[in-house]
Amino acid sequence: MFRRLAAAAVLLLAACGSAPAPSNSAEGPKDSKVIEVMILGTYHMGNPGADLSNAKIDPVTVPEKQAELEVLAASLARFAPTAIAVERVAIDQATMLDHRYPEFKPEDLTSNTDERVQIGYRLANTLGIERVYGIDEQDRPGEMSYFPFELVLGWAEANGRSGDLEAAIAVAQAMTADLEVRQKTETVSQLLADFNRSDSVMGAGGHAFYMDLLSYGAGPDQPGAVLNGRWYTRNAVIFAKLRQVARPGDRIIVIYGAGHSYWLRQLVETTPGYRLVEATDYLGE
Repeated sequence: MFRRLAAAAVLLLAACGSAPAPSNSAEGPKDSKVIEVMILGTYHMGNPGADLSNAKIDPVTVPEKQAELEVLAASLARFAPTAIAVERVAIDQATMLDHRYPEFKPEDLTSNTDERVQIGYRLANTLGIERVYGIDEQDRPGEMSYFPFELVLGWAEANGRSGDLEAAIAVAQAMTADLEVRQKTETVSQLLADFNRSDSVMGAGGHAFYMDLLSYGAGPDQPGAVLNGRWYTRNAVIFAKLRQVARPGDRIIVIYGAGHSYWLRQLVETTPGYRLVEATDYLGE
């Protein structure tokens, strides 16, 4: 049972009107060659609820939610993106173009609950953007997993720390339960505005769990540190793929599971020639 709960936490943490003028505008003159990137951390709208780790989200294909998503798209459109990147592994790793987007039809919005479709494809179609990229990175055959949680589980069980890990997992499950309740009354824009606050435990600020895992290990056996290193590597590869397709002066919206927000934001902020744009500046209703 403990291992099932732990697996639940793994997937949760790996996934999950007029707005004010962007705060970046006060930073002074902009370099026309700087690449501006908005990291839009989101929840998985199309999850069927088959796994303990995932929140059961009501269908976003109903008229009420479709209206909310149109409001969201209008808000994000004010950023005037030149490209969109989503959480998909592109078949063509040379171009990184999302191979699914050319098949998109507006009527798909009433049947496909995937957030890549509902947010990314909707916005690209509305604005006539052809550069929709799939920049995701997944485990590679023969290599260590990008999230080797089993190593942490084994160490915790062997060193009397299972109770501590259970408590951390319980916090993650409580976050899932809270999202299930909130999504019934809050709009999509309201939920994403909360997810994308810099201090949000559901997204950009939700790095405490990973830091706590650094305490799971001793001496040369450091599974928590190994996990953090592999998780960072996955996000670094994702960002490297973004850099592969970015052009000088681009304005790119990266739509990803909120669990990636911390590192993707850090990578944008610390890379010369890139500027992080806060999604919250564009999520008002």
